[in-house]
Amino acid sequence: MKKASFIFLNALPILIMIGLIPLVANDYALTATYLVIIVIALAAKWNRNDLLPLVFGFVVMTIFESIFVSTGIEIFTRNSFLGLMPLWLPLLWAYGFVAIKRSVAVL
Repeated sequence: MKKASFIFLNALPILIMIGLIPLVANDYALTATYLVIIVIALAAKWNRNDLLPLVFGFVVMTIFESIFVSTGIEIFTRNSFLGLMPLWLPLLWAYGFVAIKRSVAVL
């Protein structure tokens, strides 16, 4: 049960971020909110090894989302980042990588 609780607590910021998408229409405000959530989540259980998956997830998923959008596989109505996707989306992916890394380490 302890492992499940840890995994849930690491996924909770992602669930909150996803839940905020329909509630916050301004991409810049949502991006700022995501940054605050990520900083709090990282500070709650600081591990300097979390920075690599955070940066990797941000960079790699920005590239892949750009490819998906440019090929027409995905279409976003909110395209404040590079004219292709929402500004907050790479941050969501970035923390997702951290949560996955932490969860796999527990399992």
